[in-house]
Amino acid sequence: MKKLVALVLTLVMLATACLSFTSCTDDASNKKFTVGICQLVQHPALDQATQGFMDALVAELGAENVEFDLQNASGDANTCITIVNKFKSAGVDLVMANATPALNAAFKTIENIPILGTSITEYGVALGMDNFNGVSGMNVSGTSDLAPLDEQAQMILELCPNVKSVGILYCASEKNSEYQVKVVREILEQNNVTVEEFKFTDSTNVKAFAEAAASQCDAIYVPTDNVVALCAEIIGEVVREQNKPLFAGEENVAKSCGVASLTISYYDLGVTTGKMAAKILRGEADVSKMPIEYAPATKKYNKEMCTRLGIAIPENAGYQEME
Repeated sequence: MKKLVALVLTLVMLATACLSFTSCTDDASNKKFTVGICQLVQHPALDQATQGFMDALVAELGAENVEFDLQNASGDANTCITIVNKFKSAGVDLVMANATPALNAAFKTIENIPILGTSITEYGVALGMDNFNGVSGMNVSGTSDLAPLDEQAQMILELCPNVKSVGILYCASEKNSEYQVKVVREILEQNNVTVEEFKFTDSTNVKAFAEAAASQCDAIYVPTDNVVALCAEIIGEVVREQNKPLFAGEENVAKSCGVASLTISYYDLGVTTGKMAAKILRGEADVSKMPIEYAPATKKYNKEMCTRLGIAIPENAGYQEME
């Protein structure tokens, strides 16, 4: 009799455990997640990346299971710090940091919440890690908007074969811009092109530096740079007035004032980031072991500007017209 009672009790305990496990599994699958988004500033590229991220995460988890706290820092790195501190205090499930200052603020402030960056040009620079191998080993991963810089430099040589001097225009406070400039400069100088750097400090003196670059050089190159993106129309007025070709690291800038760009889709970059977030939130991936992901780059040209400047696009060179 005692054995029978013991057997019954054992079966009851097992059944209870099974029910408990099923309930926990159901709770996990239906859990509602809060995701904090810190975007450095509003401009088309970053806006597209954020939208792609949100769309992908909703598609993966369901609109009813994810809530976004979208905050914009209006271009102020200190505001990024304030925003991510609020996310930390609120205990969000994941932070998405859009642009390098946002990522820098997040990983320096938050230790126990997964962080995904997007629109980050070089993670080694952003995280202050020498010899970065693509995996952070920390609570940080994400996606990079870096298109091959050697190919960007070759585009200048390909479309302006007689170029003797190139002015590189960028914001001095953008660390990722400095990285891009160094690489592009070396390649151009290896091809006997003189390179001059025109570093402005903020949006208030962009026009003066753009005018100097256009008057002193045969062509202008602007890297993927948030302040450049914000000032694309100002730069565009200058290069149109002086009829100088400008090559951009990002398509939206080239649409405003450039002849060509080796570019990526920022919306697709955001989608990739959103899919990474879904894996983390579902417990399918460890953010510290997730390698940085990249988007494929495409050579695109601005037909209006090329026609204006008499630049011919080589056949079978893989260029697509910007829409």
